[in-house]
Amino acid sequence: MTTKLIIIEGLPGLGKSTTARMVYDILKSKGIKSELFSEGDYNHPADYDGVAYFSDGDFNKLKNMHLENENILNKIKIRHGSGYLIPYRKIIEEKKISFPDRLLSDITKNNVYELPLDLHTVLILNRWEDFVNRCVHEDKTVVFECCFIQNPVTMTMIKNNSTPQVTIDYVQNLAKMVVPLKPILLFLEQKNIEMSLKKAISERPKEWFESFEDYYTNQGYGLDNNLKGLDGVISILKSRYRLEQEIYESLSLTKYRIDNSAFDLNLHRETIGSILEPHLPL
Repeated sequence: MTTKLIIIEGLPGLGKSTTARMVYDILKSKGIKSELFSEGDYNHPADYDGVAYFSDGDFNKLKNMHLENENILNKIKIRHGSGYLIPYRKIIEEKKISFPDRLLSDITKNNVYELPLDLHTVLILNRWEDFVNRCVHEDKTVVFECCFIQNPVTMTMIKNNSTPQVTIDYVQNLAKMVVPLKPILLFLEQKNIEMSLKKAISERPKEWFESFEDYYTNQGYGLDNNLKGLDGVISILKSRYRLEQEIYESLSLTKYRIDNSAFDLNLHRETIGSILEPHLPL
């Protein structure tokens, strides 16, 4: 196969997870060695989920605040540049190491997605660069759900209310990095954003939308524009969609728009298959 990376993007509720699984299944059915990484995967090779970062100075402050747990901190820290990464979610879920509540609270304050935008961007770009350098030498195709456009948009627009150009530059820098992997971008679209969001709300736990609404309306773009409730979230998503369309148009990689308004699984599978076919080995 010519590509080593397939990226699925689109707004919440448009079927990114389903599409990513379809792509992965198609690759496997063709005998292509592949790997799927979904949103929120703490082992994601190009993202940081549940990972905190501390400069040397801040890590020393953290240790001094929690001297009784200094041995744990020294055991789990990972040197990264002039600081340390603490993959606390992986440690909790995989290593089964528990943290005192106060220590965990102080660690999560430095989650990579809670850091100042400039520092966050440097860490994420370095992470992508490391991923590309590894993946280019591996005999497999990696499928990513939503971390290429969604995460930069979330961090810049939703969280920090940055200018559109800041977001565009962020994603374009990522696009330049992944060129050696000959990536394919599948961008899901929906004619009725309000309908797709309400569909997602009806299908997911109540807590999902409560958390989603809080994140979207109580910081950055939502807060600055006084957007609240379901109507506020819909307004933000429409603005996000316009920005993502602009990003899509600015990218010079292999890309496809896919209208998933019908939510017809069979039709969607046929569409995905026909798009991938020219990129599969004979």
